[in-house]
Amino acid sequence: MVQQVTQGIKISVETNFEGTFYKNYKIHYAFQYQITIENQSKDSVQLLSRHWKIKDSLNQLETVAGEGIIGKKPVLKPGESHTYISGCLLISPFGAMSGHYTMVNFTNTKKFRVKVPSFKLCAPYAMN
Repeated sequence: MVQQVTQGIKISVETNFEGTFYKNYKIHYAFQYQITIENQSKDSVQLLSRHWKIKDSLNQLETVAGEGIIGKKPVLKPGESHTYISGCLLISPFGAMSGHYTMVNFTNTKKFRVKVPSFKLCAPYAMN
């Protein structure tokens, strides 16, 4: 698990290898990640958007950005947390993801970025 706190918002990430399959005559490696967003600040906040950089060991870089997370824009009061599970596909057995969330603080109405620490994606059988 990797963790990081930005402006009172703690991000925790756990990953899991889900398996391989063929798509368009190429092997793909499926990974799942679980992210917990915990509000350790004294203000209520809302997640507005996400921005990801996904890189595999073959130097393929994919950027993903959009509103919310899995169709939601959670509001977190002080002490609350939100956990969700998502996934990605790579064309190699190793990779990494990093990014940030854009959030708004309801007390001062200011938007701010919360860093998601870089986390590794690794097919366990590929490690030696």
